[in-house]
Order: sequence, then C-alpha cells, then structure tokens
Amino acid sequence: MAKRKAQVNQKECVSCGCCVKVCPKGAITIPLGIYAIVAEDTCIGCGLCAKACPASVITIVAREAAQS
Repeated sequence: MAKRKAQVNQKECVSCGCCVKVCPKGAITIPLGIYAIVAEDTCIGCGLCAKACPASVITIVAREAAQS
C-alpha cells in the first residue's frame, strides 16, 4: 500500500472535476456534484490531483500506520 494519500478540503472544493480527470487509478469521485471524495484504498498518493486542482484544496498526506 502507498505511504501517501490525497486529502480533499471538502468545504472549499468547487467540484470542477479536474482531479477526477487526472487520477490514474480512478480513486476520486464527485458524488452528487457536491465535492470530491478520495477512495483511500485505491489512491496511490501520486499527487497528480493536487497539481491539477485549480482551487488548491487537495493535499497529499502520509497514511497513518496500521494498528494491530
């Protein structure tokens, strides 16, 4: 599993879809056209979505270590 993941500031997201278009894994959706949601199990943390976001509301963060 990737060590990083995308995180969306949903309050500031403008639902433009730029992130959806560039995600190589299809990990981002905009259900009901409200705001982007990242499927954490699919996201590889590449950062393409953050670079494509015109509103700069996507950041790439470290995944939390799995607890046993």
